[in-house]
Amino acid sequence: MNQMLRKDADRIVAASIKAVLPDEAVQRALKSYQPKGGKTLLVATGKAAWQMAKAAVDALGHVDGGVVATKYDHVMGPIPGVDCYEGGHPVPDEGSFAATAKALELVQGLTEQDTVLFLLSGGGSALFEQPLIPGDELQDVTRQLLACGADIVEMNTIRKRLSGVKGGKFAQACAPAHVFSIVLSDILGDPLDMIASGPACPDATTCQQALAIAEKYQLKLTDKAWQLLAQETPKELTNVTTQITGSVRELCVAAEAECRALGYQPVMLTDQLCCEAREAGSFLASILKTHAGSGKKLAFLAGGETVVHLTGKGLGGRNQELALAAAPGIAGLNACVFSVGSDGTDGPTEAAGGYVDGDTAGALAAKGQDVFAILKNNDAYHGLQAVDGLIVTGPTGTNVNDVAVALLG
Repeated sequence: MNQMLRKDADRIVAASIKAVLPDEAVQRALKSYQPKGGKTLLVATGKAAWQMAKAAVDALGHVDGGVVATKYDHVMGPIPGVDCYEGGHPVPDEGSFAATAKALELVQGLTEQDTVLFLLSGGGSALFEQPLIPGDELQDVTRQLLACGADIVEMNTIRKRLSGVKGGKFAQACAPAHVFSIVLSDILGDPLDMIASGPACPDATTCQQALAIAEKYQLKLTDKAWQLLAQETPKELTNVTTQITGSVRELCVAAEAECRALGYQPVMLTDQLCCEAREAGSFLASILKTHAGSGKKLAFLAGGETVVHLTGKGLGGRNQELALAAAPGIAGLNACVFSVGSDGTDGPTEAAGGYVDGDTAGALAAKGQDVFAILKNNDAYHGLQAVDGLIVTGPTGTNVNDVAVALLG
């Protein structure tokens, strides 16, 4: 392993994630918060829910009750006045359903003088859920969508119609109270109705789109599910104010600044990366090969969210797969490619992402492993683990998509 490049990679990862932690962003958004004289209740959901709720309570001093619904192992301690719950992600489970039931109970019987502070981050689609079909059936639909490679917008178009809280329905449940929504965006272009499936936002998608997606991927659905896909969602909400506090652009800008500080000439390729993880990795390797003889220290950055089509039974995530896919292309070069999820978790693993450099493919070959066979089995986690290529940050408390960086030494 190229220790110098790995050290630079770790510094870039740390600096970029630090820039999008929610504490300061939540406090900044709360400067425009105007209580209406009644109760202030807090509901936070998503992978960054605990961190956002803690920041909000610290800034306000207290709340009159609250619920946090976040991912397992993401609650980092008690928050005064707030009940914290953990649930399943990316597939909702009984923990997700129980937390959401508590949130709905909390907002019953409110008045126009009351306010619900709704803190939203990525992952809320699975963590904040009241299924309108049996829970195990909803889990099955989610797994089908994940396995067929549906993008996040397609997934949420389906899920909000099978839910009692998505697509603006949670804001309806809070009425006539005002909902002050603070959003940490994890979707490219920040479409409010798609972030965590828009529990406090009018739904811009239509029944026709939902039915077309179900047919496109040949989803196996019950008659009840088909009926729900044909029912329209709220198109107007009058009791909501929303502020977006962070996005993948900020993640990329921070990574770019750290690259520059380390002496690289950064090139921002995109902050709207949306393609197959393997293709993105191969593409970044191709860029490094093109510039390998330039004699310059270069950094190429791409932010966004790739997808993985499952063809095997291995373990990994989109960032690990992206990185590993770059390894054959940069073999022998003084270069590296790394990719991380800003939330600190990539797929069903404890790794945030993966790192490869010019030595990785050779190191795997020396262990009798072939990169292409590993990728075919979607087993990037074990492949990278064998060559110290996993990037582990632990849960970060934020979630604004991913950033991939290609460095030329």
